[in-house]
Amino acid sequence: MSVRTLPLLFLNLGGEMLYILDQRLRAQNIPGDKARKDEWTEVDRKRVLHDIISTMFNRKFMEELFKPQELYSKKALRTVYDRLAHASIMRLNQASMDKLYDLMTMAFKHQVLLCPRPKDVLLVTFNHLDAIKGFIQDSPAILHQVEEIFRQLTETYGGLSAGEFQLIRQTLLTFFQDLHIRVSLFLKDKVQNSNGRFVLPVSGPVPWGTEVPGLIRMFDSKGKEVKKVEFKHGGNYVTAPKEGSFELYGDRVLKLGTNMYSMNRPVETHMSGASKNLAPRTQENIAPNPLAKEELNFLARLMGGMEIKKPSGPEPGFRLNLFTTDEEEEQAALTRPEELSYEVINIQATQDQQRNEELARIMGELEVTDQPRQSASKGDDLLAMMDGL
Repeated sequence: MSVRTLPLLFLNLGGEMLYILDQRLRAQNIPGDKARKDEWTEVDRKRVLHDIISTMFNRKFMEELFKPQELYSKKALRTVYDRLAHASIMRLNQASMDKLYDLMTMAFKHQVLLCPRPKDVLLVTFNHLDAIKGFIQDSPAILHQVEEIFRQLTETYGGLSAGEFQLIRQTLLTFFQDLHIRVSLFLKDKVQNSNGRFVLPVSGPVPWGTEVPGLIRMFDSKGKEVKKVEFKHGGNYVTAPKEGSFELYGDRVLKLGTNMYSMNRPVETHMSGASKNLAPRTQENIAPNPLAKEELNFLARLMGGMEIKKPSGPEPGFRLNLFTTDEEEEQAALTRPEELSYEVINIQATQDQQRNEELARIMGELEVTDQPRQSASKGDDLLAMMDGL
């Protein structure tokens, strides 16, 4: 497993989350002079995106994220995105948050699977960052935050070998293993089968620096080519026109990671039959997690860097529904398989102790007395960090 995978996973999933929220906010957009108090306007859409992006690219948060570390469970990361999605005036209920996370994970899984080269996962990340910069063109301060992370990505990943990128890609695919949630957009475009598994193409450009398949060259002991044999590969491949740019501004060439919701198309998720009989590894959402203590410390460190903007005034915030109707949202919450339901940890320790005895026990174990701190991972008082959010 690569310890350099977490920043790429977080930034790409975050980019997909912003695509989806932007599409849904535009779909529910009401002109400002006609909007009621509980309806969305263009100003609200920009405010939500700006708040989330500002929180997502918070300097302290990113410093923690870029430290070499192994990936944590889907539940732990889901908790981070739940908190991130609510970093503005927007509010999502459990069913809409489930759907949002499903769309995010399946979209990025599809992109990782289709990357021509392992290194191209970095181009996918840059496509997401390019789109995010488009959301905040009128906010120089937030734009500077995003460009700083771009430079940090270039510094961190620019010198990695092909083997190191292959390890990163394998780590990502392992994280997404056994997730086979059907997405209507993928089904309509025939890139996903009815069982939730993706269809890999046998056409298009080959990876940059490689040749179109169909020719076998044979060499003698001195390295001289002595024979050529052609074969039919059954595909429709072409040579890549050029390599995508890894600069701050440039042509990425690769389209993976761009906004597939830019066209006004409804997107639904469905639980496939395969998803209802997942491998035992997905039972981590039900069975006790042996890494619970480390994951809580991880979340505390990450969330400690988040600056959450709470809605001002008496209003609890605008509600966003990722379903067509409230009835669909309620039905989705009732029919979702238990193994795919993420019981998000609510970071309000004093209120959660009665509802979650296991979490309270873990928190209790982490309380420290007045002793010198030995390390950040072992000596941090988790409750103090969470209460300080």
